Amino acid sequence: MEGSINILSLSLLLILSLAQGGLTNPNCAKFHQDNKDSSTLQVIHVDSPCSPLKQQNAHSLSWVDSVLQMQNKDTNRLQFLASLVAGRSFVPIVSGRQILQTPTYIVRAKIGTPPQTLLVALDNSNDFSWFPCGGCVGCSSNVLSYDESTTFSNVSCERASCSLVPRRGCDAATCTFNLTYGGSSVGGTLSSETLALATDPIPEFLFGCVKKISGSNTPPQGLLALGRGSLSFISQSESLYKSTFSYCLPSYKSPNFSGTLRLGPNGQPQRIKTTPLLRNPRRSSFYYVNLVGVKVGKRIVDIPPSAFAFNSNTGAGTIIDSGTVFTRLVEPAYTAVRNEFRRRMGRNTTVTSLGGFDTCYTVPITIPTITLMFAGMNVTLPQDNFLIKSSSSSTTCLAMAASPADPVNSVLNVIASWQQQNHRILFDVPNSRVGVARETCS
Repeated sequence: MEGSINILSLSLLLILSLAQGGLTNPNCAKFHQDNKDSSTLQVIHVDSPCSPLKQQNAHSLSWVDSVLQMQNKDTNRLQFLASLVAGRSFVPIVSGRQILQTPTYIVRAKIGTPPQTLLVALDNSNDFSWFPCGGCVGCSSNVLSYDESTTFSNVSCERASCSLVPRRGCDAATCTFNLTYGGSSVGGTLSSETLALATDPIPEFLFGCVKKISGSNTPPQGLLALGRGSLSFISQSESLYKSTFSYCLPSYKSPNFSGTLRLGPNGQPQRIKTTPLLRNPRRSSFYYVNLVGVKVGKRIVDIPPSAFAFNSNTGAGTIIDSGTVFTRLVEPAYTAVRNEFRRRMGRNTTVTSLGGFDTCYTVPITIPTITLMFAGMNVTLPQDNFLIKSSSSSTTCLAMAASPADPVNSVLNVIASWQQQNHRILFDVPNSRVGVARETCS
């Protein structure tokens, strides 16, 4: 997550046309209306029936294909997260069409003077917001028309902020970047523009103005970086929002819309369970927390403490990410949780697999809850937050998996957006805490 964009999750697009039915569905109205609140934005899943960005062919995918697509997305997301170690690029190169490693929750933002409305994805593991700009080669037709704004400017190479851009260069004294990810490359300029979320304008907001995209992975069309680095939205709006925000993510398949992104300390829940927020200098964008155990039903699973131990040198520990879909636990922890899950289902039940999910059943699941145990708080997940259920058959899978075996991610636990749905997640950086409270967002 350091410097990426998606969660949540994490695929932001600038398309302004409404998904079929979105104009006539009264449940979708809030997302398409200007928000009068100065610190609260509506949040919607990119594949929601209300989403303007819903893939045109999404309705034709079978349940199996949908699951496999989400797993493929997570695989690429985790590869991207592995690249976010200090010294590596933190700018995301992502696919909006195939949603390879991007967050999938979007909000409306206004950029420029006069303002242009864009749909941007939330990513709490990214430090660098960016948008395709007019004249971009390889971008979609939905771009920021910067030549129509009176407040747009490019950033010169002499400005200190240019040094924060990885793989930077200079073109006629303008600060540039040219980044690669997999088979794709993205190039552009570091630029400054007025950005407004809800009614709060942020002048001279620094972002990547994308001018060229090449390769097989076409990136999405907008990204709001909520990470902890110097170029992130949270850092650039610190005087306004005090490095504090929360979100409640609606269900992936919710027919209506009520999720929110709440900016600033005002209006945040007062009665909320919290756990200390940790910081890793090698992965400075990530929101690390101290996961200490897992309960399946009422039984605490026997997991070695080393599986959850925070280590700033290796990157080991647990992060909360809005761009990864399914929670990943390091291999010893996942195996222990999975085995206890299977034990509770009984020896006579047949276990099947589906893609990366190795614990699937065609009978009703009998485990009522799974509890994530953090330092100072427990978060009990209902079945909808740890199971993925077929809408066309009786198949149900445990919606978790083991962390990849690569040297970086093999030590990293990721609490992903599927497990965060219908919870208010509070990130309070000044007080070094993360809070979680149940809240119905669907």
